[in-house]
Order: sequence, then C-alpha cells, then structure tokens
Amino acid sequence: MSKLSKDYLIFTFSIMLLCWGACILCSLNGVALDKNYLLYIPFLLGGWSPTIASYIALKKNKEISELKEWIKNVFDLKHNVFSYVLVVILAILFLLPQCFVAGYESGAPLYAIIIMIPMMIVGGGLEEAGWRYILQPELEKKCSFTLSTLIVSVIWWLWHMPLFFINGAGQYGQDYLVFGLTVLGLSFALASIRKNTGSVWLCVLFHCIVNALSGIYVVNDTICGGAAAAAVLVLLSYAVTKINSINRLFS
Repeated sequence: MSKLSKDYLIFTFSIMLLCWGACILCSLNGVALDKNYLLYIPFLLGGWSPTIASYIALKKNKEISELKEWIKNVFDLKHNVFSYVLVVILAILFLLPQCFVAGYESGAPLYAIIIMIPMMIVGGGLEEAGWRYILQPELEKKCSFTLSTLIVSVIWWLWHMPLFFINGAGQYGQDYLVFGLTVLGLSFALASIRKNTGSVWLCVLFHCIVNALSGIYVVNDTICGGAAAAAVLVLLSYAVTKINSINRLFS
C-alpha cells in the first residue's frame, strides 16, 4: 500500500473513531442524536472524515498545492452524456433488484429527489473524495481491479460499523451483513465508474443518487435483497470495465 493510501486511511479512521466514538459513548449512556442536537457536530464530522482526510493526505504528500486544486479535481463536471447516463443506469439498477426481491415501502415523494441529490453531496457523496479519488486508484497501481475493489469494499464496510451503534443514525438497528452486501455491489459500481471515466465527480453523483433513491424507496432489510443488488452491480461493473469500446466511449 502506498504512503498516500496509508496516510489517508490513518487520517480517515482517526477522525471517524474520535467523532463517532463520542457519539457511541453518548448512546450507551442513553443520549440519542435526536435528544441532543449538539451531537450532530461530531456525528457529521465523523461522516466527513473521508473528505477531510482526502485533502490532508493529498496536501501532505504534495499531490495538490492548494484547496482550489483539490476542489477542481473532485468536481470535474465536464463529461459527455454517456458517462452521466452510465451513472444513472447503475444507480437505478442498484435499487431495482432489491425492490423486486426484498420489497419496499414508500418514503419521500419522487419529486423530492431534485432537492435530495444536492443535499446528499454533503450527506455521503463527498466520501468519494477519498475512497475513489485516492484509495481505489492507489490500490490498482499494485493490485488487480477485482482485488483492489474487494479491499476497498471491506474497508468501507468497516468504516461504517460505528453507525450501527449510534442511536438516531440511519443505520442504527439495521442488519450489518445485509449492509455489507450492498457496500460490495456499490464498491464495484463506483470502481467501474472511476476506472472508465476517470472522474471523481461522477462517483460523487452516483453516491448521491443512490442515497436519494434510498430515501424515496425504502427497501426491506433482507439478505436476498442485498445479494441481488450486489450481484447485479458486480456483473455490470465487469461488463462496463472489460469492453474496450466502452473505454473509448467515455474518454
């Protein structure tokens, strides 16, 4: 693992453990997020740990010179329509298998997606400034696409673990194994987007769309649903990544 990757992971997990650890201690003492809104400060900072660590690690390793350069690299908006279509299709095909296999309940109205997608940039999407900007491509310098993606998926899954112990967090009370299966599928989809488009922004956008759709179609928490979503996204990621003509299309 490269020095950049090690620095990134050290900063990410240090910030996360400090912030979310404080939230867990409060939960153990009967203080939930909705009982003390000040807890949202460490809660949000923990969620932004991959983003914060991205800038610190890149700056430390002289990969960027200033914040403006980091922002430009993360928000690389100029891509052709096929790249954006790929992102939307993968996001929809993540949700559909779960809805069919596990069933779902209606959440927010569909039109709310217009507001929810921009909100999800700071509500999860900017994690990709670390996982797919730094970790995935750095691992692929020494490992295969498959092994690199599996490693990232496990690390990403472990990073989320504290959320399952924070009373008031969206993951509190959910099945951690089912969540792991969806993380596996999402990791392959995101790795494919990053590899075939070279874009961090499109990974951010995919993450935002998935989070927004999950608030509109609340899928039941089942192993079969998670496995179905993972299987579809893994297969699609290989289909996109292995076809040379697709690489040229997204260049």
